[in-house]
Order: sequence, then C-alpha cells, then structure tokens
Amino acid sequence: MALRPVSMMFPLLLAAGGAAAAPLLRPELSLALAGELVDATLAACQAQGRGAAVAVVDRGGNLVALKRADGVGPHNTLAAQRKAYTALSARTPTRVLAERARTQPDTANLTTLPELLLLGGGLPIMSGNEAIGGIGVAGAGGAAMDESCAARAIDALASKLSF
Repeated sequence: MALRPVSMMFPLLLAAGGAAAAPLLRPELSLALAGELVDATLAACQAQGRGAAVAVVDRGGNLVALKRADGVGPHNTLAAQRKAYTALSARTPTRVLAERARTQPDTANLTTLPELLLLGGGLPIMSGNEAIGGIGVAGAGGAAMDESCAARAIDALASKLSF
C-alpha cells in the first residue's frame, strides 16, 4: 500500500465526519468576566448589608478570581473556592448536593471527598448546556444568602455568558 501525504487524506476525514464531529471552539470564562462576576456578587451581598468571600473557577476547576470583603473571616476564602469547584464538578448547585447527601444514601459518599464542600452557596456557571465554570460564595450570612448573591450576579451578567 502506497503512503499518501496527509494533505490528501484530510478531505477523506472531512467526508467521513471525523473532523466535523468535534467542535473547534468552546466558550471559555475569561479573567475579565470572572472579575465582573465576583464584583457583581459582592455588590449583591453588600446591597443586603452583607460582606462575603467570592471565588470563580474555570471549566478545569482552576481558580480565576477571588475577593473577600472587609470583615469576612479568612476561612471563607477557601470555602468559597471549594463551593465553586463543587458546583462546577457536579454541574449542580451545592445546596442541592447537600440536600441529596442528607437524604439519598447513594449520594452520601460525596461528603468523603475532601475537595468538595456540600454547603449552599455554589452555582455552576453555564453557557447554554455547557458548564464553563463555577462560582462560590461564603460568609454572607448562611447558605441561602450565599446562593442568592451568586444567583443575582449570574442573572445580571447572563447576556455575557451566552457565547
């Protein structure tokens, strides 16, 4: 069998659907947008008289942005980051995961993974059906308030999350 140059085989791959099957571009969470999400979240918390720590991770779970308001305990920075990571990993709000871990035996084992934090306040950041990151809030006065601040920021920036 004679060897063919790669350039001659590429049209064959396209015709077979090989190259067309994989998307070439994926939406990514930029540093600028992560910063906007953090600032909008802090503003939402401050509008309710609360401070917080806010973390945003990218699709790989890497920390992209983190801020802690004055007077918020230092442990909240790690909690916010772990909530963001957890929400991204499961593509589910951390409040929902915490409830499942309490009520469903099959999910209870999630509490044994040290990277995950099953407390409300973490939300996946979605672009369409794709998780492009996670946001976590801690120290705003409880899980419901933490999640509310994050949800308001995501809602405020929804048009920028549609790629």
